[in-house]
Amino acid sequence: MTPDLPEPPYYAVIFTSQRKAVQDGYADTAERMVALAAAQHGYLGAESTRGADGLGITVSYWRTPEDIARWRRDTEHQAARDTGRARWYERYTLRVARVERAYAWERSDGTQDPQT
Repeated sequence: MTPDLPEPPYYAVIFTSQRKAVQDGYADTAERMVALAAAQHGYLGAESTRGADGLGITVSYWRTPEDIARWRRDTEHQAARDTGRARWYERYTLRVARVERAYAWERSDGTQDPQT
């Protein structure tokens, strides 16, 4: 059984960051941003990972560019970004991409190509 995917097109916001060693308040703020984003209009979900070296990638999915812009303007999100630049990140890159096609595969689905 594969996970549910939204019907394309939709948008992916890809946030790649290098964190500094300082942790003070990061986990609580990150948890709050996940909850706040999930409550936004047009939010479709997110995936995130971070390596031991501090390199992280978070991809959030949105229905429209307007939904992404609204999230960017959220005052609590703006404050978290400002704090991130001041305290938690060495650098980050943000990319926005339109998802034209998406599919998923899981081992329990067998070896058949999911696109056939």
